[in-house]
Amino acid sequence: MSTIEHTIDVPHLGGSVIGATFGRPYDPELPTLVMINSYTTSADLYRPQFADPALNGVVNLLALEPFGHGRTRAGYEHFTYWDSATANLQALAALGISEAFVLGTSQGGWIAVRMALMAPQVVKGLIPLGTSLDTESQRTRDLGCWDGPGFCTPFIDAFADSVDSDWVVPDQFVDDTFDAALGGLTHDERKFWLTTYRRNYAGDAGRHRLRLCTINLRDRDGLHGRLDEVRPPVLWLHGTADQVYSIANAEEEIKLLTRSADAHLEVIDGGHHFLSASKPDQVNAAAAKFIARWA
Repeated sequence: MSTIEHTIDVPHLGGSVIGATFGRPYDPELPTLVMINSYTTSADLYRPQFADPALNGVVNLLALEPFGHGRTRAGYEHFTYWDSATANLQALAALGISEAFVLGTSQGGWIAVRMALMAPQVVKGLIPLGTSLDTESQRTRDLGCWDGPGFCTPFIDAFADSVDSDWVVPDQFVDDTFDAALGGLTHDERKFWLTTYRRNYAGDAGRHRLRLCTINLRDRDGLHGRLDEVRPPVLWLHGTADQVYSIANAEEEIKLLTRSADAHLEVIDGGHHFLSASKPDQVNAAAAKFIARWA
């Protein structure tokens, strides 16, 4: 299925621009599912969702790219996940969408939760995929999650200095990211993502965005103290083959959503960290069922 791409001005954040992709023309009679992509990817992560006619038949699909990702550009030199959550809510307002469900993969999950905390009247339900709502802490590592600082710090150091206009993201960075997130890529998918990353992270501005994305991942604030204020229902989907965040961590964190209308963890056998790409049929069906229940 073809997609419809927009950029949306969010002037209250210093003239920032948000990259937005619709699966088809917006239908105000249907609920909207906002999808927020994972670390350093783009809206292209959700190609399997845009290509699913059954899912597109029951919801409006809208992918919003966080700051530093895809076509989204921050008006400030630095940005955080709270800025991305604010910009996403402003983008929905600019589009005239007053209510939405929000699905987020990995970092998209904690951006989605931030949106629900900031605007519970807008976010009607949350679908985090393979996420963690803590910092990159020793607690999560003790529960079998990855060593986030060990992954991020060498790249933060490597991307610290200015580069020439012909610089592009190293292939090794893309390979390492997808090895961790999907257990590797096929030849065609690797070619696709190398092209996408080289387009998104080129020249000194691309280097700077990539470094900030990595700093944000490593150094983000945790949400544990705020989770009892999450009100919408939550369907947390997590794969058994997730190499980044563990099911044990998800089992602990789902219990912190004590005031959610309903907080449920569903484990998907064989699912990798980028779960929407790894097991799209299961994710799409679960999302459609959840939205039908709560819409």
